[in-house]
Amino acid sequence: MRSFVFPGQGSQFVGMGKDLAEAFSVARETFQEVDDALSQKLSKIMFEGAESDLNMTENTQPALMAVSMAVARILQQAKPDLLTPLQTKFVAGHSLGEYSALTAAGSFQLCDAARLLKTRGQAMQKAVPVGVGAMAAILGLEIADVIAIVTEASSAEVVAAANDNSFGQIVVSGHKAAVEKAIALATAKGAKRAILLPVSAPFHCSLMKPAAEVMRDALAAVEIKAPSVPLVANVMASSVINPDKIRQLLVEQVTGMVRWRESVLYMKSQGVTVLVELGAGKVLSGLTKRIAAELTGRSLGTPRDIEEFLKEI
Repeated sequence: MRSFVFPGQGSQFVGMGKDLAEAFSVARETFQEVDDALSQKLSKIMFEGAESDLNMTENTQPALMAVSMAVARILQQAKPDLLTPLQTKFVAGHSLGEYSALTAAGSFQLCDAARLLKTRGQAMQKAVPVGVGAMAAILGLEIADVIAIVTEASSAEVVAAANDNSFGQIVVSGHKAAVEKAIALATAKGAKRAILLPVSAPFHCSLMKPAAEVMRDALAAVEIKAPSVPLVANVMASSVINPDKIRQLLVEQVTGMVRWRESVLYMKSQGVTVLVELGAGKVLSGLTKRIAAELTGRSLGTPRDIEEFLKEI
């Protein structure tokens, strides 16, 4: 049984989606729909823009969703029952990827998802002044070790485990000085590497509370339908289908930890054997191999990937 998974921030690159737009009319229509929803030529930034423009959080988030949705719609056009319980067990997405997952499964309209992610990106950027917050990747320690480290490092300022990505790959987030203290503690406790990440805000920690409040209001104004297959939610690492619960979890997700490792293990425990990543990059497919070697992780981001996948199913 398969699940479809959707990438988050860090998977973007200039040129993403361009080959899909050239090969498939439904991809061109998807990108145009997002451009229209945002009153912005986001597709131009994606295809040929400056990297600095694409890496602005308010652009990155809807752009990654647009590419994921282009792939999902190409697949659904060829196989209309693909995202139904007979064909697919779950959908899941890493951070902003939850919006892509929910849109693919019919919970959000594409225009609403694009506007929500633009708002989410702007709110996350505004929540903490540039330079005040930071994020760091800690490699080679397990989650229990990292939680002990951030507890020790957060006596005066905020630092928390933000992403539990895979065994030995955890991201921490918070005030810059507290994150730097966590890096020093992690290094002392035997981390293989502990490095600051080139991000503009400290995502998935309590410093994002102002952004969570913005998203509470934004989500309250949008219709959310029950997804066609259950969502494995970031903050629960288990499945949900109730629209009101999904709305609540999307608010909690702004400040909560992305429990990706546990989410993958949950899907495996429920009989999933293949995780198919839809959209830009191959980050989640790489994490799948590290979390559970017996799972098959594959990524569909190019016309060739898609055509090969459709021949197989």
